Amino acid sequence: MSKNLPSTLPLTPAITEAFAPQVLEVIRTSIAPTANDQEFLLFAHKAASYGLDPFKNEIFFIKYGSTARIQFAAEAYLSKAREKEGFQPPDTQMVHENDEFKIRMNPETKEMEVVLHEIGFPRGKIIGAYSIAYRDGYKPVTVIMDIEEIDHMFKGQNKDNWIKWTADMFGKHVQQRALKKQYGLEFDDETITTGEAESNIPEYKPQERRDITPEQEVIDAPQKPKTEEDPVKKLRTEITKKLKKLGVNGKEAVSDYINMHAPNMGEHPSLAELTGLLDIIDMDLDMKQMQESNGDELV
Repeated sequence: MSKNLPSTLPLTPAITEAFAPQVLEVIRTSIAPTANDQEFLLFAHKAASYGLDPFKNEIFFIKYGSTARIQFAAEAYLSKAREKEGFQPPDTQMVHENDEFKIRMNPETKEMEVVLHEIGFPRGKIIGAYSIAYRDGYKPVTVIMDIEEIDHMFKGQNKDNWIKWTADMFGKHVQQRALKKQYGLEFDDETITTGEAESNIPEYKPQERRDITPEQEVIDAPQKPKTEEDPVKKLRTEITKKLKKLGVNGKEAVSDYINMHAPNMGEHPSLAELTGLLDIIDMDLDMKQMQESNGDELV
């Protein structure tokens, strides 16, 4: 093995069975180049254990500073659903503002179902989406979503793709929810915080917890006219706002979140550090939306 994949790396049996050494090398250098040895082993083991192909974008490795995330894509759910007995391709559609669209609750199954979807042109803007997951011997599972439910996706770390490829991204999102319930699929995304210190960041000391939560007075007080808005203050306000949306409220909870996801952040964080923290929050917001599908009445 090359210097990128040390021969002493303790590969699990699942990894060696699923991937040849040359393939592991390509995964390490092209798909997870920023991973340390521990992170790479966990990523490769999860891909091997679930039988997912990183080259087909079924599983991703994402890293922000000292925080890494192993994330399962919508393609992973479709890939594993195909292996299940009775698989039938799902029907996934966009609903536009000029479509004629009606849904109702089936009185027998107590599930929502699409009873009418007719289109004409021009269709107008996308206002919703649905996916029907079929399976031989099972009742269809229908998931219906209003576009307002995924509004945060257009503001998160993957917003460019959501804005440019709305139909494709929205379709995969709602389809994943339908397949998840119909075929009993569940993948565990994982966040890893290594706590490795960056060369330009002071060493983190647990006994010296620092609170970078914006003071309420700063948020509420009228701002004096400025020729240019302070980007650091703007980021702090945005962080506070999105943490509340994530359900992280109060100085203690915010401090715990920051210590967990950005433990090397100093008392006076730089613009780059705050931007990195905001990216992690956006990523958690995206994942929260996906994970809430279990409790969604329409799923």
